[in-house]
Amino acid sequence: MRNALGLMLATVATAAIIAGTWHYFSAPRAVLASAPQTTAAYPSEQASSAKLAARDDVDVTAAVPSKVAMQQPAPAPLPLPVPAVQKTACANPDALGISRTVVVDTTGGPGFGMDHFKQFDFLTDHEVVLTFDDGPWPRNTPAVLKALADECTTGIFFSIGKHALYHPEILRQVLAAGHVVGVHTWSHPNMNGKKMTDDLAKDELEKGISAVKFALETNPAPFFRFPQLQHRPATVAYLGTRNVAMFSCDIDSFDFRSKDPEQVINTVMTGLEKKGKGIILMHDFQKHTAEALPTLLRRLKAGGYKVVAMRPKGTLESLPEYDAMIGQDSKLPTTMTNARPLSSVIQTISQ
Repeated sequence: MRNALGLMLATVATAAIIAGTWHYFSAPRAVLASAPQTTAAYPSEQASSAKLAARDDVDVTAAVPSKVAMQQPAPAPLPLPVPAVQKTACANPDALGISRTVVVDTTGGPGFGMDHFKQFDFLTDHEVVLTFDDGPWPRNTPAVLKALADECTTGIFFSIGKHALYHPEILRQVLAAGHVVGVHTWSHPNMNGKKMTDDLAKDELEKGISAVKFALETNPAPFFRFPQLQHRPATVAYLGTRNVAMFSCDIDSFDFRSKDPEQVINTVMTGLEKKGKGIILMHDFQKHTAEALPTLLRRLKAGGYKVVAMRPKGTLESLPEYDAMIGQDSKLPTTMTNARPLSSVIQTISQ
């Protein structure tokens, strides 16, 4: 009896030893069998993490995450910056608008307007450039701005330095509305007058630039128009050294002589019928121009005319001595040539 019981206990013990031995050696095999799957998956996960890290680095301009950082949950992507100024769609479906925009390289002082400068004739048939002199001025300049805004179009404003200092807030409105602000001397003298010297002409130019800059709180455009279209040769040469483009005109509204708004409109439209295109000279200083402009812009639209916007490639730096209102005399050059081809001066950037 005892032999049978001992034999049974020995059998059970032997079975337990065999089972434990089998479990001990077979369990590692199961772990190792799953290991190749993990090892095979790791390179792709690593590549995916590397791509994500690289993408995040580009998006947020941050450093590539370290191995420790990559183990942490990825931060939420930063929102894209919102532009400070967004272009507003034109509310007038039948607006005159802007047909194309050209950028002007003013190097060497190119001239525009066939009345005096015939080299750079870039306008095609029925294209016009709207320009306004002598501002800014209360009531009249804001009325001109409203008329242009209502037709979703644009112009170039040549400001008198003194007027800019009288009404800087109005001139800033011109710039804020997206128009180009150039310079029209300090006090609007006849630059070819008997008492005008080359040095005085330079003072008129540079004081005007500094005054417009002061009013705008930024540099004006390197665009200039001579008062009364009196082009002093030495000043033309000097403007070339300052890389300032000079403007004459093709169509003179003669609004300073007009007895009423209708006369302004008729003068402009008659000139366009003869020439077919051109830079139009008007004055935002003049009451009749402000009154005429809404109708004139509609007439341009009805006549198939299209507005070209001219934008300078850069801005015009003032001279420190004139910023301080203590102009210094200097000898001016007497000649200037600008023989560049049209394509190097005018380039269409939108159409």
